[in-house]
Amino acid sequence: MMLICKQNNVKVTKHKTWIPDTKAVEKFIRTTFRLMFPFGEKMEESEPTDSNGSVREKLLIALDSLTDDREQVSSAFLESLPDLKRTLLRDAKYILESDPAATRLIEVVAVYPGFFAIFCYRIAHLLTGYGVPLVPRMITEFAHRETGIDIHPGAKIGSPFSIDHGTGIVIGETTEIGSNVKLYQGVTLGALSVSKGKASSKRHPTIGDNVILYAGSTILGGETVVGRNSVIGGNVWLTESVAPFSVVYHKSQIVVRDNNDFKEPVNFII
Repeated sequence: MMLICKQNNVKVTKHKTWIPDTKAVEKFIRTTFRLMFPFGEKMEESEPTDSNGSVREKLLIALDSLTDDREQVSSAFLESLPDLKRTLLRDAKYILESDPAATRLIEVVAVYPGFFAIFCYRIAHLLTGYGVPLVPRMITEFAHRETGIDIHPGAKIGSPFSIDHGTGIVIGETTEIGSNVKLYQGVTLGALSVSKGKASSKRHPTIGDNVILYAGSTILGGETVVGRNSVIGGNVWLTESVAPFSVVYHKSQIVVRDNNDFKEPVNFII
């Protein structure tokens, strides 16, 4: 039995599925990265043209036994690379502008785990739109292993988009993120329930344009909307919507006293 679906004007015929070769998927990602960002003075200007067919070859291997339309998917993917590169360069420049520690664009592209996670996500999201099974998840799980950043390929993320540090970030499948959004390490955009019965519903939050989510903030629920131009502080736990231009922060008390004049007993409970 075959299933034919049409997404993003690409017809994908699905049939009996074998597990793709993990190494083939990783080689496809690394080869695509080198094609799109050849390190040197012309990195920004160069068009991502697969003149030697290396990206096509590795994508065909990764898609083997997943679809009868590997050639069509590969052609559509290669045609999308110039637009994809422009989007990723906007992301990289936004990271450069957002991080005082970043010195050059090539540093962001070559070194920053947040940029690599975004790169993998955007490729995986594109292939998800073509109806390709398994491979998109394998791509984002490869990025997860490499960077500690877990972005589901089904999430919708605008551009430019910035991830700083990034370790521990989780972005769920039905998350929607606008443009000019910044995320710091430990941010979770998750669901309020893990019930399988809600698999087809919107389970993850919506983040408006120009929002900053600081380290350790957790935002849950498909009906939770963070309005545009808002700032969510570190360690905030949020399960309800906030209006545009809001500042949400977690207030805790820290007491600093002189140890030489400290008379109260200190009890340790293990």
